[in-house]
Amino acid sequence: MEDYIREYSERTPGSRVMYQRAVKVMPGGVSHNMRYFAPYPIYIKETAGSKIKDLDGNEYIDLWMGHYTHILGHQPEAIAGMVREAVNRGTHWGFVNHYQVELAEKISQIVPCAEMMKFGVSGTEATMYAVRLARAYTGRKTILKARGGWHGANSELSKAVHEPMDVPESAGILPQAVQYTETFSYNDLEGTIAAIRKAGDDLAGIIIEGVGQLFIPPKPGYLETVRNEIQKAGALFILDEVITGLRLSLQGVQGRFNVKPDLCTMGKVLGGGMNISLVAGKKEILGLASPTSGLPKGQGVLMGGGTFSCMPLAMLASLAMVGHLEANAAAIYPALEKKGRRVREGMEKAMHATGINAKCTGIGSLFTVCFPKDDTALNNIEAVESSTDVKKRDQEFRIRMMNKGIYTVYGGGALSMAHTDEDIDRIINAAGETGREMAAKL
Repeated sequence: MEDYIREYSERTPGSRVMYQRAVKVMPGGVSHNMRYFAPYPIYIKETAGSKIKDLDGNEYIDLWMGHYTHILGHQPEAIAGMVREAVNRGTHWGFVNHYQVELAEKISQIVPCAEMMKFGVSGTEATMYAVRLARAYTGRKTILKARGGWHGANSELSKAVHEPMDVPESAGILPQAVQYTETFSYNDLEGTIAAIRKAGDDLAGIIIEGVGQLFIPPKPGYLETVRNEIQKAGALFILDEVITGLRLSLQGVQGRFNVKPDLCTMGKVLGGGMNISLVAGKKEILGLASPTSGLPKGQGVLMGGGTFSCMPLAMLASLAMVGHLEANAAAIYPALEKKGRRVREGMEKAMHATGINAKCTGIGSLFTVCFPKDDTALNNIEAVESSTDVKKRDQEFRIRMMNKGIYTVYGGGALSMAHTDEDIDRIINAAGETGREMAAKL
């Protein structure tokens, strides 16, 4: 047994026992595969601010932050107070409520493309509906997505997510489901334009994360040029802002890079810790999903939204979150930029000082530590998966950092307003200590 695994096991006996129970009732012991890692995941019992605490009482600085949701930290009073009050009015009504109208009005004022919107409960659902809208609006079939792009687990977009890109992502997905899904390399402008032109008159749209997986920012002009090419082709530009919405700026990628899509998807930060998603965009596109459109069956777009869409708890938490971010944007976003820059520069420097070749990608409050094998430019996830030591990042680096009280995913994560200067010092110092341990094994 590796030394860091032994230390981890000694620190977390309660989680080990709980995992042994979990594998008897859930495949692999989890309901979300992202939450598993070998030899077993920690089980959390408390959260507050930037910290989480496991069953054994170990405290960690959390960089996962609820799948990058908690931009203000765990249980911020600005949101938690509203949720406590909202519970007294009921948890789920199943009726329209005025909160959803207020939230939609607020988002339409903030998000550049959001003329109209529909709410759901998951990012997977939102991207599925965005693709459906694009095909219905254009009358075309082909959708382009980036290799390595993750848009949730809906069948039509579960293609070329991880290496090897030409192997089906999952059993049980019929080849016909991805028959009209084609791919391109993120940040490869020439290749992206070629894919657009190859699709020709059958291109319904492109769905793209404005900031690529592992938080790799777009090259200057990339998004704008792709959007222009898509518009020339008569197709729709769909911007997946499930992670970046309200995080990179108050207007997300749209504000950060001044690129306005035809449709966007949002979630995570938007919900204030509750389950929410949305599809927003041009009125004439969203109008296809209106129950009052008068369109005959087969011409309108089915968008269910889910049993728990627009539940009052989620609407009120989202209103509180959006209102807080809007009122404090001038302080919040520069602070997050500063924290992110300091972590990326500090971790890289700390690792290099130990002789470990590390590269920290990211933008704003988002970051990922990679261990390059060569000098390949890390411009997209394909380059990361083929030219860096992913196993070292996701196994050894992760658990060594956990042994020092830092919880990372993909070698990094998302900072929040709750992360203090002291927290950042601890993260950087832990990276240095981890680097020394890793170097000693070489």
